[in-house]
Amino acid sequence: MLSFVNDYSQGAHEAILNRLLQINLEPIARGYGADHYCESAKEKIRAACESPAADVFFLTGGTQTNAVVIDALLDAYEGVVAADTGHISVHEAGAIERTGHKVLTLPHHAGKINATQLEEYLRVFWKDGNHEHMVFPGMVYLSHPTEYGTLYTKEELKTISKICRAYEIPLYLDGARLGYGLASPQADVTLPDIAACCDAFYIGGTKVGALCGEAVVFPRGDAPRHFLTQVKQHGALLAKGWLLGIQFDTLFTDRLYWHISENAIQTAGRLVQVLEEAGFSFYLKSPTNQQFVILENRQMERLAKKVAFSFWETLDEDHTAVRFVTSWATDPQNLEALREILAQEAGQKA
Repeated sequence: MLSFVNDYSQGAHEAILNRLLQINLEPIARGYGADHYCESAKEKIRAACESPAADVFFLTGGTQTNAVVIDALLDAYEGVVAADTGHISVHEAGAIERTGHKVLTLPHHAGKINATQLEEYLRVFWKDGNHEHMVFPGMVYLSHPTEYGTLYTKEELKTISKICRAYEIPLYLDGARLGYGLASPQADVTLPDIAACCDAFYIGGTKVGALCGEAVVFPRGDAPRHFLTQVKQHGALLAKGWLLGIQFDTLFTDRLYWHISENAIQTAGRLVQVLEEAGFSFYLKSPTNQQFVILENRQMERLAKKVAFSFWETLDEDHTAVRFVTSWATDPQNLEALREILAQEAGQKA
């Protein structure tokens, strides 16, 4: 069974596994991220972000990270503005609402928030004479890449950042797949650009070569008070904090994070070619590692017996949009195997 179902089902890059083996029996004096491996990783992340004063924290996973950061940045009467397709809006099982904060949605445009609509939303809220009876828009959430694998341009990010600062609300960026966004040849946004535009963001490890873990960055060194305590309250703090620190220390040595992300982008480009050769229609083409195609339902059922992919959206009673995903670990030979399967499928159909 070939798998293009996601970018987190495989283990970790061998460089990480090797370092974990090297220090496996080393007695680490301090827990909860206060060890020298975490400090080394933080310094490397600060350097990569060109943010020497940044506060950096290591958390266990993406959903926990979003819930902790959003809850920590918002007052009790505030909600978070996000695209209606945003991960916190759709695929986090109400984790944000469970913290007591409403997700305030705007219509998406290929997964992205439109700056003009955002500004209009905020303007209308503050002009409403009844806004004291409403959920206040207390921050803006973006993901880069988005749920559709699309990317914000540098100009789009700067414009949204300017709007947030005009309304004095923080801009937070979900970087679960950030490595793939940074590695895309169509990207004009760098890690220092993100640090300059955002008040908080996280660098995804779970989907980009780590066993687990995400690195939260407050680039101006203004993390919420007692943030570590809040991380622990949400169950997102590891006693063996070094486990996360050593992984990010490895990923941010010699630009490994960027290098392994390139494999996902290169194999995604070949995947697009294979799917096009097979005559598939694209629901949406992305510049990163997620590709969306439209399948006739009977064709989808046949193909699913040999290839793993993920359901995305029911289009009509006969057609479904599905997602194929490549990763840092995708073997290029799997694309040739997929080409052969699709050729066989076309022959059977004929």
